[in-house]
Amino acid sequence: MLDGFNFDGDLHPLDAVEVFASRKAWEFDRLSEDRIALTVEGLWRLYTLTLTWQPADETLRLLCTFEMNPPPARHPALFDLLNRANDSVWTGAFTYWPDQRLMVWRYGLALPGGLAVGAGQIEHLMQGAVAASERFYPAFQLVAWGDAAPDKALHIAIAEACGRA
Repeated sequence: MLDGFNFDGDLHPLDAVEVFASRKAWEFDRLSEDRIALTVEGLWRLYTLTLTWQPADETLRLLCTFEMNPPPARHPALFDLLNRANDSVWTGAFTYWPDQRLMVWRYGLALPGGLAVGAGQIEHLMQGAVAASERFYPAFQLVAWGDAAPDKALHIAIAEACGRA
């Protein structure tokens, strides 16, 4: 958490992202005033987060990507799984970019009228993107490479652990 750090209305939304990434010791590169890229190591793989500030519509856009190159014959099953996964999430959506061979988690945070982004929003946005990617990654892999049916693979992603270890 970013306790003790206050973002004011004059702070560029990506400056807030830099502060958060620094405190998490995540590698990042400020590509331009309105674009930043980060690399985050997850349990399953390395994720690339790209955040872009769009002043025209006052939206902070986040893409969390990871490589996925399923055989073309598995694309219909993967798209079926994407629809099922998106039905179970409310704060973002997955898509697949076949030309780039990337699975993408997309989210947009509207900040109209000069609203300032809060530390909690940045934390929730970025950790939520990685958590969603981690949650569904095994299901994507099972469908892409294991010939699993989308409905069966989705059960892995939505299953909750019961009991205590």
